Amino acid sequence: MPTPDLNLLVTLDVLLAEGNVARAARRLGLSASAMSRALARLRETCGDPLLVRAGRGLVPTPRALELRLRTGPVVEEAKAMLSPAIPLDLGKLKRSFTLRTSDGFVENFGPPLVARVAAEAPGVRLRFIQKLDKDSAPLRDGSVDLETGVVGADASPELRTRILFQDRFVGVTRMDHALVEGAMTPARYAAAAHVLVSRRGRERNAVDDVLAGLGLQRRIAATVGGFADALALARGSDLVATVPERHTGRLREGLHSFALPFELPGIAVSMLWHPRMDADQAHAWLRGLLLALSPSSARPSAPV
Repeated sequence: MPTPDLNLLVTLDVLLAEGNVARAARRLGLSASAMSRALARLRETCGDPLLVRAGRGLVPTPRALELRLRTGPVVEEAKAMLSPAIPLDLGKLKRSFTLRTSDGFVENFGPPLVARVAAEAPGVRLRFIQKLDKDSAPLRDGSVDLETGVVGADASPELRTRILFQDRFVGVTRMDHALVEGAMTPARYAAAAHVLVSRRGRERNAVDDVLAGLGLQRRIAATVGGFADALALARGSDLVATVPERHTGRLREGLHSFALPFELPGIAVSMLWHPRMDADQAHAWLRGLLLALSPSSARPSAPV
């Protein structure tokens, strides 16, 4: 079956509303002959005469009367679909957003984000889920609306990204740890027992590579899957945790933080989303909130 010409819907709607070829032609800005040809095509497409002569005028057939009740709403819906989106009314917005975030994000940025959303769009619900891997499928299939984290080399090139803030790694111990007193050196740092953060269970990371270049090796006493777990161990033991400073700000309260005694590359924490959400006004509003609530300076502050 050939695909029908959907432009004929508008013509049919006007013809049935006017019941007159000449008036319908004027309303659509067509010539009488062009409207007559359009009526002939409609008759062929619908398999019905639609409008038949009765004296000097035209009267609708039963099929036309049936269609007249349906064409108007369909045409109006099509016009609404093909018109620019109306300005977003946050006060009336009813929507749920799923954010997949790295360990520490909710603790640091969740409270102010929830507060801003409640103030601006009380009908919006935020759903935070833990980011356990870098698979972009949830963004692609729509089960996740927005994601935060470090954009790796294996990130899908189709995704949109925007840097939220720059971060650096700091060392963390409990307040009465032996490393709190005295100057911090690479040798003192390496000699302590450490907790390693690795979602994939790896036995070393960039810290170990830098130490190896200095002829040093640290002792990994425990490996955990997230920053919160690493800081929990540092809080209750002699272990040293090495974590991103800004990303773990609230998690480090009550702990001693210190600058690493060697150069370690920083990280850029970004938000990621699928390009199909670029023009979505509500999604763009949420992205704007994240940007507004994220630290904006290029360099992290000095550790507390």
